[in-house]
Amino acid sequence: MPLGAKKSSIIMCGIVGYIGRRAAYPILIKGLHRLEYRGYDSAGVALINEEGQLNVYKAKGKVSELEAFAADKDTGGMIGIAHTRWATHGEPNTVNAHPHYSESERLAIIHNGIIENYAVLKAGLMEQGYTFKSETDTEVLVQLIEYTQLNEHVNLKTAVQLALQQVIGAYAIAVLDKDHPDTLIAARKGSPLVVGIGEGEYFLASDATPIVEYTDQVIYIDDEEVVSLQVGQEVDITTIGNVQKTPEIKRLELSLSQLEKGGYPHFMLKEIFEQPRTLTDSMRGRVNVRQDNIALSGFIDNKERFLSAKRIIITACGTSWHAGLIAMYAIEEFAQIPVEVEYSSEFRYRKPVINKDDVVIAISQSGETADTLAAIQLAKSKGAFIFSICNVIGASIPRVSDSGCYTHVGPEIGVASTKAFTAQVVALTMLALCIGKEKGTLSEENYLKIVRELGQIPDKIERVLGQNKRIADFAKTFTYAQNFIYLGRGYNFPVAMEGALKLKEISYIHAEGYPAAEMKHGPIALISQEMPVVVVAPHCGTYEKVVSNIQEIKARKGRVIAIVTEGDELVSKIADYVIEVPETEECLTPLLTVIPLQLLAYHIAVVKGCDVDQPRNLAKSVTVE
Repeated sequence: MPLGAKKSSIIMCGIVGYIGRRAAYPILIKGLHRLEYRGYDSAGVALINEEGQLNVYKAKGKVSELEAFAADKDTGGMIGIAHTRWATHGEPNTVNAHPHYSESERLAIIHNGIIENYAVLKAGLMEQGYTFKSETDTEVLVQLIEYTQLNEHVNLKTAVQLALQQVIGAYAIAVLDKDHPDTLIAARKGSPLVVGIGEGEYFLASDATPIVEYTDQVIYIDDEEVVSLQVGQEVDITTIGNVQKTPEIKRLELSLSQLEKGGYPHFMLKEIFEQPRTLTDSMRGRVNVRQDNIALSGFIDNKERFLSAKRIIITACGTSWHAGLIAMYAIEEFAQIPVEVEYSSEFRYRKPVINKDDVVIAISQSGETADTLAAIQLAKSKGAFIFSICNVIGASIPRVSDSGCYTHVGPEIGVASTKAFTAQVVALTMLALCIGKEKGTLSEENYLKIVRELGQIPDKIERVLGQNKRIADFAKTFTYAQNFIYLGRGYNFPVAMEGALKLKEISYIHAEGYPAAEMKHGPIALISQEMPVVVVAPHCGTYEKVVSNIQEIKARKGRVIAIVTEGDELVSKIADYVIEVPETEECLTPLLTVIPLQLLAYHIAVVKGCDVDQPRNLAKSVTVE
């Protein structure tokens, strides 16, 4: 079947549902607030009240706009679905917001994903007399489900199964039928969906954040599975081909306190300050109490695959890609194995040469990044060994992988990744140390020195965080800037790129990260007193060369913010602003030097009045292509 729509990179939406014995609306609204980091250009809710009426309320903007709109409406009912949207098909407005009615207004649907052949399906439905109110692919899907239900004379679940067999694309959906107010139907393919099991009630969500307040018993729905939820009945799961599946109930390892700001003005600042604790959690049980050995079960159980690897390919997107670049330096230095770092979105499409003795490392905070998931599925089909670094337990990427390592930093709500990045770097560094030690390419002396220093990193980050007020003060100076350049070398070149990305994401200032030595190959033409330059210059490796780069900038009247090692006297004399970090091993410097860059971006954005946790045009993760 020819595709009716171009593929496009889109950002995830949030889905929440409830069926039980209490009022659904307050649960749904609270769930939407928990999921708002997934999308916030519109929101909506569908409820079936006690009279059997299906009410749909929608509003452009954030969840608070929906609450205001629905304040004087009938929000009764003990079953409902709700959605917070990030626009794909159709501009952000009330008409395109979810939920969407079917033609008869008997069905309502919410959807995260993209139906690639929606145009073909829509044309066929229009020939059957169906009309459409929105520009969305989602409305096409609910019309298709109703058409199937009426023409095949089947119940809602079967209609969903049959309709989804005609769909090309990715989806997580939830559907209500006002003629059956005791049933909530949901399905997924390529977009996450989890069911929470309470006492006489069920919860449905894109991730566990709306569920944790009510239950710690969850079921993660797999691709092409359809789930039927009815009060008083066991969870019923089948494939779209109607093969019965046995639900696997898991315990949710998440606390409500992790989802609150804890007195911080923004989640991002809270998550920056959590890093000493989250890195300690990431290392717990892996770095022993004597800090002289690392044990990673994912490595130990698959030691031979790593030791026999001719090449390691790291695939990731965004901030995770920067963590992968740092890992490339560490793995090649410690293990002497060639490493390639690939953007997942490019890797999956360029017909890469993948061999059976390759190890592919996938990095994703959410574990749902669509391009990364597709990349490892491609690599796995070629016989490569897949190892994943993820934060969210039960996510798609770790489930597809052969082995892996969870980062255990808890939920990251701020759209701009902070604690997830440092935890990924720690996990990858530990893996590099394990491989190097086992191969004998890293001396015992260096291994012990780095492991012991790794154990000191949380305390050293605390010292860096102590400079928060000072960074906040001088950040005000740079809110005028329209462009920034970030420079670094070696292990800190990826840190420069990560710092630039943070500034772009939340302050909307254009920023680029470069290897410091490349400045003279073009970017130096941009240097002027109006161009702030951030230089990551710890006292290690290429320090003297970076100092020369700073002198070149100052000679052209550039304004320099330098990240240096404590006690630095040389750079301190020539830079305009200096932020000191404790001394550490060169391979671990990114864990310290990135902290001031996170704080700098945060404070510039705050002074500019930007929405730090929910920056424009962004949400937390790209979950479908």
